[in-house]
Amino acid sequence: MKVLVVNSGSSSIKYQLFDMTDESVLAKGLVERIGISDSIINHYPSDREPVITHQDIPNHRVGIKLMMDALLHSEYGVIKDVSEISAVGHRVVHAGEKFSGSVLLTDEVMDALKECIELAPLHNPPNILGIEVCKELMPGIPQVGVFDTAFHQTIPECAYLYGIPYKFYKKYKVRRYGFHGTSHKYVAQRAAEILEKPLEELKIITCHLGNGSSITAVKNGISIDTSLGFGTVAGIIMGTRCGDFDPAIIPFLMDKEKLTVEEINKIIYKESGFLGLSEGISSDKRDLRERANQGDERAIRTISAFTYGIKKYIGAYAAAMGGVDAIVFTAGIGENSKETRAEACEGLEFLGVKIDPEKNKVSAKEAIISNDDSKVKIMVIPTNEELMIAKDTAEISANL
Repeated sequence: MKVLVVNSGSSSIKYQLFDMTDESVLAKGLVERIGISDSIINHYPSDREPVITHQDIPNHRVGIKLMMDALLHSEYGVIKDVSEISAVGHRVVHAGEKFSGSVLLTDEVMDALKECIELAPLHNPPNILGIEVCKELMPGIPQVGVFDTAFHQTIPECAYLYGIPYKFYKKYKVRRYGFHGTSHKYVAQRAAEILEKPLEELKIITCHLGNGSSITAVKNGISIDTSLGFGTVAGIIMGTRCGDFDPAIIPFLMDKEKLTVEEINKIIYKESGFLGLSEGISSDKRDLRERANQGDERAIRTISAFTYGIKKYIGAYAAAMGGVDAIVFTAGIGENSKETRAEACEGLEFLGVKIDPEKNKVSAKEAIISNDDSKVKIMVIPTNEELMIAKDTAEISANL
């Protein structure tokens, strides 16, 4: 069975084609700058050299058509006919409370996703557009939706409700939803496999650290709490997003700076986090680390706020679960920054957390980086959301 995984963003389309007999990647690629000048498609067949093509890509329909052309190309394609694709799995950011797992994308499901647009106005529209174009270009091939929010639908009411009038939950479904669910689910499952223990018997804290970050408490295989909330700005500070802060700040700043709703939204989503705290040095953690190593106080304070936030959430989730068996670091920063991992674990010895400096030098590959006598296993596991989506898609389509 061959499964195509599509992640349709606002100006890009990521794709991977899997052979599910051995879960190998036949090809992957990225269509960039859709509707923008200097559009490009990067196609990477597993057994040949990459193919980079520059051409005008005015919309998603053209982008997905180019993706299919690349997969079917006589010289660098990896399939001969569209019929070789058994199913297509789509990443969808927000499904609200409607779905607690991956589903076949029927007309009824598509209508439900459109109702969630107001909850994710930046993400759901391009996700939905990608699904609609794939349905048009690949008629008869099952399309499956895999949702970032689905894994977190197990979070209990006491953890997902906010302390605002309950009528706003009833009227507008204002609550904690959480994101990066596919990533948290994948690395939690891999952690259990690596530790050779049943996932249902483990307490795991998964730290998805990148330009966007979230931390999740996974108890007995299910998510019981997560740092991102109603939107994608809560939790620890991120590249340009603010993380947790007192909501009283919003009306205060709006009054003092005479800001509109759009302007305050821009501040908390686009001008805060690493970029804002460092006074404009960078939204990229690597740049901040370089400047911190040179003694730049702005970079030092930003990194300190970031790693302190990680440590605080680890402590909170250990309390919520009544202990912790493993801490997993994943995503761009989590997989590659040994400094971040060490700083986040520093001071957690009282929980039984002991990181091994030599083992911690690993980058972007699976490893246990704790001391042999550490009560809590500290792990690096590169995330693979695409494989998780492919697995769910294969399972659903096989049962049709």
